[in-house]
Amino acid sequence: QLQLVESGGGLVQPGGSLRLSCAASGSIFSANTLGWYRQAPGKQRELVARITGSTSINYADSVKGRFTISRDNAENTVYLQMNSLKSEDTAVYSCNAQFRTPLGGIRSYWGQGTQVTVSS
Repeated sequence: QLQLVESGGGLVQPGGSLRLSCAASGSIFSANTLGWYRQAPGKQRELVARITGSTSINYADSVKGRFTISRDNAENTVYLQMNSLKSEDTAVYSCNAQFRTPLGGIRSYWGQGTQVTVSS
């Protein structure tokens, strides 16, 4: 059972930066997708950024140009660099890893989440 542990959240002023890390307990090399999601109070969870395969990256429109997702297969870690943070970025951020099963299904793993609060 793969475990994902996020870190790097906290309180930051508007315009500031944070880098979130998601450390996996096993290899992420063969992951089909690696992604960051967030959920603000009273709102549904939404996709922030996702890496599909080895080169395809998608961002939510609201974070394009400000956030960057990356992966380090050697360290089994996924990162989310967040710059120019806004109050509306306040949420619990969770990472997700999806793997294809031998029978063609998808197995999905989630971390416990890390709180990001953007406030002056």
